[in-house]
Order: sequence, then structure tokens, then C-alpha cells
Amino acid sequence: MVIYDILVIIIQRVKNMKENRLCVITGASGHVGYALLKELETAGERIRIVIRTDNDIFNNVKCEKVFGDVCDRHSLEKAFDGADVVFHLAGIININTGNDSLIYKVNVEGVKNVVAACKKCGVRRLVYTSSVDAFAPLPNNEIMRESESFNPDILEGTYAKTKAAATQFILDSAGDGFEVVVVHPGACIGPYDFKTSNIGEMVRMFMRGRFPVTMNFGAYSFVDVRDVAKGMYAAAQKAASGECFILTGKSLSVDELIQIIAKKCSMKAPRFVLKKWMANAVAPLAEIYYKAAKKTPLFTRYSIRKLVSNCNFSYEKAQKELGFNPMSPEQSINDMVDWIKNNEVN
Repeated sequence: MVIYDILVIIIQRVKNMKENRLCVITGASGHVGYALLKELETAGERIRIVIRTDNDIFNNVKCEKVFGDVCDRHSLEKAFDGADVVFHLAGIININTGNDSLIYKVNVEGVKNVVAACKKCGVRRLVYTSSVDAFAPLPNNEIMRESESFNPDILEGTYAKTKAAATQFILDSAGDGFEVVVVHPGACIGPYDFKTSNIGEMVRMFMRGRFPVTMNFGAYSFVDVRDVAKGMYAAAQKAASGECFILTGKSLSVDELIQIIAKKCSMKAPRFVLKKWMANAVAPLAEIYYKAAKKTPLFTRYSIRKLVSNCNFSYEKAQKELGFNPMSPEQSINDMVDWIKNNEVN
């Protein structure tokens, strides 16, 4: 009975700690952000989300809402008041050209505002969502692991440069009781794609019979948003301050990805194969179209460069220290297709 009583006391104390601890999320309406929101809710955490505008996707989630913007430091101070952990996910993911100043303002200056607000409010720990794009690709398909420093000047593309700059700023900001942890997800797939990600656009187009081509070159590292959310939550609890963790899954070519989607949808995969030179020729025109039509971009010069660059990332560190164990891309894509069918009108 003594052991049982001790276990009951320990469980109750842990429960009380969770009830008293406040976790704040920026970017909760995003693909990973919503998955993290659900993960924290399932874990019984007390949650506050920072939103620019309200959204009915939060109606059935137990969380406090505070209106704010990462570009407005004072609104963040209000949102972070009393927080123990802040998960910063808000940012702009852009594989198209243009809007460089806005991307920098949100992805870099916004991070500086988040750090300043955390420190002013006495936040104990900040978990920042960076990207594998913050790493400079190694030659000859060498395995890429976590780095201790990030240099935006050696990277291509505004998005990658801003993620590298922000990551370095985050790491440099740790100290005096302020702890930071950084996670680097790969290309995210899975449910909760409310804002239509780049991969989500491709899946939707295929489901509607509007994706008539496949590609036989390049590959990228994919990961389920739910696995990223689990990794972030584990990082908040277990990781040492100043550590970075690559959160990726299996690398797939575009054709392999399309074959999985086709099988799930009981549809035939496209027969027309887009060669690399064709994709490079089409990309500049496609970029103009995406901007004019305000569509989520798929084929851009940047995305093609990423497809043919090294994506051989190791998640061994996250596996050992966080218990990170990514699901198969087949399961992620199947769940993503089901989610789109159940939440959207075709």
C-alpha cells in the first residue's frame, strides 16, 4: 500500500504541474502548429494560442486565445505573460520569388520580438521551429546532422536564409535562466493542412485529376506533422538548452510520393514524366502564374534546386534523446488524403 500511495502522490503532483504550467503557441493555425495544439491538449497541458484573427478550427480545442502578431512585440508580451514554455512556429514558408522584405520581417525580426518578449515575461524555455533548409547541403550525399552554428550567407533562397539567421539568433539568445531548443523539420505531410501547404496543394490537385505529370529526378525528406509535434513536446520536456534536433522521416522522390497518393486514391499515376530540363524551363513561367493566381506554388526554381540537393538527413539524435520515431510516409499520406476528404468539398 505504501508504494501505491507514493505512486498516487507522484501522479497527482505531475498532474498539478501540468495544470499550473502554461504553454503558449504562435502559429497554431499552421500545419505543424495545429498538430502541436492537439498534442498538448491530449497531454493535458494548459494552452494559450497567439492568433491574428479567430478561426473556427479552434472551436473544439481547449485553449485560451490571445490576439497578437509576431511583428508586434507588445502584443507578444501580453500573450506570453505567465508562460513557462513558448513554442514559436509562426512564420512564412515561401518557395516562390518575391516578398523578400516581408519574409525577413516575419521570420527574422519576428523571432527577435519573440525572444525579447520571452525574456521580459520571464519565460523559462523557448522551443523554435526552424527547418532542414537552414543547413547548407553537404556534397556527395553525405549524411547531414545537427550543427552548432548557422550561416545564411552560404544558403540559397530567402526562406532558407531567414531560417538560418533566426536559428542562430535563437541559439545566441540563451542564458541567464532563458533556455532555448531548436527543431528542424523536413517537408511536412499529414492531416490538419488547413492553410494548404505546398505538398497539400499537390495532393489536392491529384485527387481532383489535375496533376497530369510526374518527375523522375530528385528527392526530399518528408515527415508527418504529428511526429514533429511529438518531437517538439519531447524537446520542451527533455532537451538540454541550446540543442538542435533534426526531425525528418524517409526521403522520397516526387514519383514515389505520387505513387503513394495514387494507390490511396485508387487512381492511376500520371504517365507523362517531366524531365529536369523541362521543369527548369517551365519553372519561371509557373512562378508568374502562382503570383498572378495567388495559388500555392509547386514548381519553382527554388523547389527544383532543393529536390536535387542533398536531403540525406539523420534523425538519430532526436531518436536517442527525444524518443522520436517517425511513421511511414504511406501512413502519413493516407491520413492526409482521408483528412482532406473529410474536411473539404472536392
